Amino acid sequence: QVQLVESGGGLVQAGGSLRLSCVASGSIFSINDMGWYRQAPGKQRELVANITRGGTTNYADSVKGRFTISRDNFRNTVYLQMNSLKPDDTAVYYCRAVVITMHRYELPSWGQGTQVTVSS
Repeated sequence: QVQLVESGGGLVQAGGSLRLSCVASGSIFSINDMGWYRQAPGKQRELVANITRGGTTNYADSVKGRFTISRDNFRNTVYLQMNSLKPDDTAVYYCRAVVITMHRYELPSWGQGTQVTVSS
């Protein structure tokens, strides 16, 4: 009914940059909050950054000043610009969106994840 597809992950050296994208498609009337989470091996999934439909942002302390979240409401897309990457940023990054479907149901949805690996 709703699909989220991430792209932009990969392998980068410490200090480098990556830009993640996530496109939502399907039975979408609108999208409220969108965000990025990450899960490293052996650890719980954690919030990286979140953005409301109006553009209010929230970041994990560990990424403040290095990562920037943004969105394009027309394209149902959320981005995560990651600069000054550190090996501790290595994880699978997941996109999440709170979708309002065409039937006006609220449907929290997740992408399949994209791997980000930062080498030292």
